[in-house]
Amino acid sequence: MEKVDKLDLKILGIISQNARIPFKDVAEECGVSRAAIHQRVQRLIKLGVITGSGYHVDPRAVNFSTCAFVNISLERASMCRQVATELEKIPEIVECHFSTGHYMLFVKVYCKDNEHLKNLLGKSIQSIEGVKSTETFISLEQTFTRTISVPVPEEEKKTRQTKKK
Repeated sequence: MEKVDKLDLKILGIISQNARIPFKDVAEECGVSRAAIHQRVQRLIKLGVITGSGYHVDPRAVNFSTCAFVNISLERASMCRQVATELEKIPEIVECHFSTGHYMLFVKVYCKDNEHLKNLLGKSIQSIEGVKSTETFISLEQTFTRTISVPVPEEEKKTRQTKKK
């Protein structure tokens, strides 16, 4: 992967706080042209540094009130990719991670209610070839979510502190 420079970090820091900020405002804060910001953002997308943008839908607003995390144990570790491919076909699964420990896969799911979750587990997830067992944890409440904090270069911190005074 190409190196991310100080200007890239500054841009990422700004847009990760507000994805809707106009490029002209980012350009002004960075001291470069709007075209330069546009080119940099497109490059960061192409490099895979920026992996998405868009709106986040509150699952509860569309009647998905149950959030759960499911640990999945497999018959053989070599089945991880095969099982993950099948899990990806299940629309209620919004994240899937390979993990360490007793369980090999860890997924986050949204369901309409506990009955929906029970059916998802029994009829969809546990019926996938290679799935040995599952352990499910229901989330009672999401207290916060955030993106990773982008480190600000030292000289930029000094510049921001000077502007605040």
